[in-house]
Amino acid sequence: MMLSRAAVRSIAGARVAAHAASPLLSQRTLPATVWARSMANHSKPPKFTKPERTPQQKATPKAPEPAETEIPAEKAREQQQQQQQTPTESEPEPEIDLSKLPDLRGGIPTTLEYEMAQKEAGKKPAAGEEAETQAEGVEAETSGSGGGGRKKGQLPDSAYVSSTEKRRQKMANWAFVAAGLAVIGGTVYLGREWDEEEIEKHHDIPNGWGLGLWWKRAKARLTGTVSYYQEPAFEKLLPDPDPSFERPYTLCISLEDMLVHSEWTRDQGWRLAKRPGVDYFLRYLSQYYEIVLFTSVPFANAEPIVRKMDPYRFIMWPLFREATKYKDGEIVKDLSYLNRDLSKVIIIDTNPQHVRAQPENAIILPKWKGDPKDNELVSLVPFLEFIYAMNYGDVRKVLKSFEGQHIPTEFARREAIARAEHNKLVAAKAKKAGLGSLGARFGIKPSKLNPMAMDGEEDPSEAFAKGKMIQDIQRERGMRNYLAMEEEIKKNGEMWLKMEQEAQEKAQKEMMKNMQSSVFGWFGTPPSDEQQSGEPEKKA
Repeated sequence: MMLSRAAVRSIAGARVAAHAASPLLSQRTLPATVWARSMANHSKPPKFTKPERTPQQKATPKAPEPAETEIPAEKAREQQQQQQQTPTESEPEPEIDLSKLPDLRGGIPTTLEYEMAQKEAGKKPAAGEEAETQAEGVEAETSGSGGGGRKKGQLPDSAYVSSTEKRRQKMANWAFVAAGLAVIGGTVYLGREWDEEEIEKHHDIPNGWGLGLWWKRAKARLTGTVSYYQEPAFEKLLPDPDPSFERPYTLCISLEDMLVHSEWTRDQGWRLAKRPGVDYFLRYLSQYYEIVLFTSVPFANAEPIVRKMDPYRFIMWPLFREATKYKDGEIVKDLSYLNRDLSKVIIIDTNPQHVRAQPENAIILPKWKGDPKDNELVSLVPFLEFIYAMNYGDVRKVLKSFEGQHIPTEFARREAIARAEHNKLVAAKAKKAGLGSLGARFGIKPSKLNPMAMDGEEDPSEAFAKGKMIQDIQRERGMRNYLAMEEEIKKNGEMWLKMEQEAQEKAQKEMMKNMQSSVFGWFGTPPSDEQQSGEPEKKA
């Protein structure tokens, strides 16, 4: 048993030694230096490739393998030790400079851009490039002498354009043609003759088939289409004056930075402040003027502020961004759309650009920045009250006399001079002269005074004899009306607000009813009484 195992081991050792001595196996084994360099460069072993046989190896027939013979174990160990002691001889592989190789990570580089740039610049290639091009041409001639076709470098420029780019250029050309036809067709359509409504607005451009008239009509229609988005929403922003509630003058006031001021802070966020004296300003002047809020803020943002600031609706007509005019990149409040006589209209604003259409009707105030001690707005009340008391035919002349000056300060100065002169006249018992010279002291002539005494008031002649002026009489009358209005608000203010809330709810229900009837009318089924009322029916 022991002898058989020793024989088997000696045979296995002989096979290992025979394989180690084989020349094919020595060629397949990789040198240690190559393996180390490959691991350093690529961090992984190179791919094993089967070595090609040389012509001599192909010519010599493969010798038959000798039959396995039994080799003593001691001789096999000696052969194995000799093979381990003999070092493997291998030639060192040349190192490759990777910096000179092209970067193919983004694809094969193209030379089209370089060739087109040279062609546009008209430059000749350098000496080295010319020699290289000639060499390439010779190679192309020798390689393509047997077959036909173009030589290298003789392709047209269109050969370098991809099919996708050709398709894109074709689509762009068709788009240009379609756009041109659309422009021509639109011009022909816009230049058609006027209809009955349009001919009333364009008297200067008559109908006709001339090219000049056709172009003028197209230009006028195009301008009208653009102006639709730049002009106010309506030609008449205000309805015709009501004789039963008519005021002799119209006062337009702004909202932003005049009546209210909004600001943002890190601690409080957005806050809205109402200017001091706004309630007194609106309620006092509402007895003299038709107050119109003319703001550049959109309806959705300004309407809730106006309702909260003026719950009793002393502002008769609120006008928002939709009523303004857009011109040269600026918002303009054009008073010509108000449907009012501009000689009786005054507008107070904080931005001169907003009133540039009628600057002669404007009073420009500095923007209010939230100062709680501000009294600039209230200081205008005496001046505006004086205009009503003197009943001037054209307020633009009055504003012209105060141009470039601070109106409250200048008005107080003129009033002091007129009062001193009036006291002299009273002392001289010249009552008629006192009435006539009052307006002259202000640099303006009144058309018709309003000194008529009302019930419970003092006679004007007696008031003048006591040294009172016309504005004093009007101020006493206005203050009595203001205090009476304040008393009515205290007594009936809550009832008025409740009635207004009920009226709004009723209007909403009526609107919902009309909407439901119109919707159900499409299906031919009238809405039920429960749906019309908007309330569930009560069970008996």
